[in-house]
Amino acid sequence: MSTTTLQSPIQLTERAALEIRNILSAKNIPEGYQLRVGVKGGGCSGMSYILGFDRQRDHDMEFEVDGILVFMDKRHGLYLMDTVVDYQDGLNARGFTFENPNATSTCGCGSSFSS
Repeated sequence: MSTTTLQSPIQLTERAALEIRNILSAKNIPEGYQLRVGVKGGGCSGMSYILGFDRQRDHDMEFEVDGILVFMDKRHGLYLMDTVVDYQDGLNARGFTFENPNATSTCGCGSSFSS
């Protein structure tokens, strides 16, 4: 599988990058697995975000964001262009959030969207 490191369609906030690095160092993420960002059908608004660790697959694009290698299926780029991934660790919210300027509507919890 050939890889090309391209300009990333997503951005990570400093908090998100720090939390991802913490997970990579604290958990036993298998060698060859990197951060995967994407979308899938489902959720109350039509599409849900994907964020996890995975091996590179066919049709993936590879990006480096703040020193973190990111895999994304090239078909998802249109949905995620200019999306900012943040990490919240407060009383009202905890976990990764997505700010997607391409979303025309989102669900109340922010985990799904439509465009």
